[in-house]
Amino acid sequence: MRWITNIRFPLPSSHLHQEKSWNICLDNANIIRSIKPDRIDSNIDFSDWDRDWLSPMGVDLQINGGLGIAFNDLSFQHLPKIFEILDLLWNHGVEAICPTVVTSSLGSLRNSLEVLKEARKIESRQSCKLLGAHLEGPFLSKKFHGAHDLGHILEPSKLALEQRIGGFESEIALVTLAPELDGASEIIEYLKRKKILVSLGHSAATAEESELAFAQGISMITHAFNAMNGIHHRSPGPIGQVMRHEKVMVGLIADGVHVHPNIAFMLHKLLSKQIFLVSDALPAYGTDQSEFFWNDKLLVVNEGACRLKNGKLAGSTLSLLEGCKRLAKWTGDPSSAIWSATISPRYALDQGKSIEDFLIGKPLRELLRWRFQKDSTDLVWTRAE
Repeated sequence: MRWITNIRFPLPSSHLHQEKSWNICLDNANIIRSIKPDRIDSNIDFSDWDRDWLSPMGVDLQINGGLGIAFNDLSFQHLPKIFEILDLLWNHGVEAICPTVVTSSLGSLRNSLEVLKEARKIESRQSCKLLGAHLEGPFLSKKFHGAHDLGHILEPSKLALEQRIGGFESEIALVTLAPELDGASEIIEYLKRKKILVSLGHSAATAEESELAFAQGISMITHAFNAMNGIHHRSPGPIGQVMRHEKVMVGLIADGVHVHPNIAFMLHKLLSKQIFLVSDALPAYGTDQSEFFWNDKLLVVNEGACRLKNGKLAGSTLSLLEGCKRLAKWTGDPSSAIWSATISPRYALDQGKSIEDFLIGKPLRELLRWRFQKDSTDLVWTRAE
């Protein structure tokens, strides 16, 4: 047995809470067995981390593909490439993802769900895990469809939903929809019964409509500020309304393009406990492509942001932890940034209640060590081992 001392754990806001130092006890296989706040006997074998942070790896609830393939247009021939993406994500510090299937044809959607189901059967300890899929659409606002294919966006109906997810309900973790649409309430109730989380996104919902949606059980907002009404002093929209609901989580793309750094700073000030970071990465993630086709649309990559030819934003090519590093620089709160990429997504999925739930029993090699470099204001991470 040995100890590591003088460790910090990430907090939703270190500006509001004093960051304590902790000690962890490791067995001979470098697996964490206990966490203690107390001083330890100086005669015990230990190493001092000098108040670096320890966290689980990242979890990305919105990633659309990578290495040239899209999760909404899969065939069984893509299985090897899926595992390459998962290996890449593991190397980028990501432990698990909800592969995001955007609005597509009925056939493409069901094919993709079948391929992802098969991929989930193959377990690998040293690779990123596939969680249930994130269905982004097809019950979206046509006003805020973004880069989604208008031809496949539908009015909510139970029949249309069952046609798409029938037999795959246990393979789906999350659905993004526009709750203000006629018929959305029935869909929300149905998904809740199936233990599928529901998120507000690509939506024209007002503050009042958002309030009703949160009361019905919507527990997230998809990519805050993008493809939805913004905050106006007489019309607060979904983001203004979510401030009254501390249990509703808020997804943020921290690339500095989808949301300006100053607005990300504001969101952090107001909702630090609720923010979870997502990459919203597209098929160009992990490649050096400057242009690529997605849903038969040509997209252009510029400094990590992907746009249609008309300039409309479609997603990013940045990794989840790169967004974490950027958020840390913008807010001056590295602890909170780490929280938003590693702890908060787990809370959003209701995977645990405390830091102990995410660390005890874990090998050190599957955790991350973070250090904030004050001179450069850069947050850097390495494997904890």
